[in-house]
Amino acid sequence: MKSILLHIDHDSAMNARLQVALDIARSANGHITCLQAISYEVFAPGDMYGAAIAAAMPAIKENAEALRAEIERELENEGVPWDWRFVYGIAPQRLLEASPLADIVILGPAEPGMGGRGPSSLVGEVVLKAPVPVLVVPADARSFDVGAPMLVAWNGSVESAHALRAALPLLACSCKVTLASVVEADAREGYDLPSTQGAHYLSRHGIECEMVEIPRGEATVPDALFLAARMRECSLIVMGAYGHARLTELLFGGVTRQMLSAPRMPMLLAH
Repeated sequence: MKSILLHIDHDSAMNARLQVALDIARSANGHITCLQAISYEVFAPGDMYGAAIAAAMPAIKENAEALRAEIERELENEGVPWDWRFVYGIAPQRLLEASPLADIVILGPAEPGMGGRGPSSLVGEVVLKAPVPVLVVPADARSFDVGAPMLVAWNGSVESAHALRAALPLLACSCKVTLASVVEADAREGYDLPSTQGAHYLSRHGIECEMVEIPRGEATVPDALFLAARMRECSLIVMGAYGHARLTELLFGGVTRQMLSAPRMPMLLAH
């Protein structure tokens, strides 16, 4: 993955995803494009909310410039090629505009400016619409070992197949790939795409994998997946995102929403 699109913002996971982007770039001789978006440059005259934003814009710009200077100083010493795009507009839209010539988009899991509470609507928007996979990096990630074991969450859906295919460049670097299915007692028998088909697909690309079925028991699906990944010392979980309608997941919950609410390691998502 040589073309890496990195979202720049003041959220708590900024430094973590910068380090992960650097590790991926080094392993692939890749290039990092840092995209920093500031919203609400234009506002309607007489609009009280717009006027408030206008009053705040000098401080917003100053903070953005300080963050850029800080990150650029770090990048100058890392030996990785990079460029910087400073744009006005809503971050999801600007990231989507830049994504067609990226190989991967790297984001944080929480909504910027929300104090880390709840899963990010930015992640949901980009995952659903970007033509490339999205790597979500939690704030406590310190590095990313591309040679470490990796786990693919497999439920037989088209989304999980898309994620598997999108993750091939990273899975090819892993020392061990596990294709894991969480088995629920009341689940219907069989999958649309059996895990054996996922394993055959990987083998055609020279990647051998272990297929495992994880009994869910009393745990949630996210807990079962994170535990299985931790037990195998994985650096990454690969999974399909929003198998149900996103609105349904937002209203009633879903595995994607639950995984993003409390991520415990980097996750590669594709829809």
